[in-house]
Amino acid sequence: MTTATARAHPNIAFIKYWGNRNNTLRLPANSSLSMNLAGLHTETTVTWDDSLSADTLSLNSETASQPALERVAFHLDYLRDRLGISTYASVESHNTFPTGTGIASSASAFAALTLAAVVAAGQELTERELTTLARLGSGSASRSIPAGFVEWYTANTHEDSYAKTIAPADHWDLVDLIAIVSDQHKRTTSSSGHTTAQTSDLQDARVDGAQARLDTVRQAILDRDFPTFADVVEEDSNLMHAVMMTSKPPLFYWKPTTLTIMEEIRAWRSEGLNVCYTLDAGPNVHCICVREDAPAVREHLEKLSGILEIKEATVGGSAHILAK
Repeated sequence: MTTATARAHPNIAFIKYWGNRNNTLRLPANSSLSMNLAGLHTETTVTWDDSLSADTLSLNSETASQPALERVAFHLDYLRDRLGISTYASVESHNTFPTGTGIASSASAFAALTLAAVVAAGQELTERELTTLARLGSGSASRSIPAGFVEWYTANTHEDSYAKTIAPADHWDLVDLIAIVSDQHKRTTSSSGHTTAQTSDLQDARVDGAQARLDTVRQAILDRDFPTFADVVEEDSNLMHAVMMTSKPPLFYWKPTTLTIMEEIRAWRSEGLNVCYTLDAGPNVHCICVREDAPAVREHLEKLSGILEIKEATVGGSAHILAK
């Protein structure tokens, strides 16, 4: 019996991942760019146990649902094959934030699971390979392995679709104020949505422009140029949700409060606050701002109705081992 515990942060994508060129390997339709979210994390303990006759999974101290277990066991099969072992695993995972609500819980979960499983098996892999393995469980998990601001490359092969840091966590002191509009698990998972992205007439156009938007946002991050960053980040988020809304069947993640927050943020920016919005596959709004404007943005958010909670995250580090 061997064990290890890893911690990983979720991430928020500034240039979105939506749709695959290969669903089995989760090879993305376009490259993406994100930042890890310190203050939010998943902790996962993996124990390889010869006495087990099947994998087991506990989520937030409760026995996981069968679909969740099957997804984790499927990922563990990839890892067993790569690590050259046949032992089943006991997995215990805990989140410090709502699961399945558009805060990238699968990203931190599969990043932590991958790292813990590899270390528990007594093996050591490069960060690049860890990102490719985490991607097999959840595409955005590849971006939760490296630290800080992270780019994940599209490619036609498993080995070449990896993620790496483009700027460390302390490069730019951004704050993500996450306006929680709903803490209910979404009905349609991101994995399901990725498979229907191509049914939207807008997906090809979104993908065709993604690299240019990514290049602009990457340079804006390196230059700490918030106005340029804000305009393109909001545009890219809107494009992804436009694809969702026009897919077959359509996906409507926004709530009325979601749209209110988005409209208010654009008004606040026109009044001088350095803040912009972006959303993942869910109704909750990530309000990205510079550190000095965070108190004012929070004050504005607290005056809006329909927000259950405001979670605050800064730029986070890499996935790492807590114990083994």
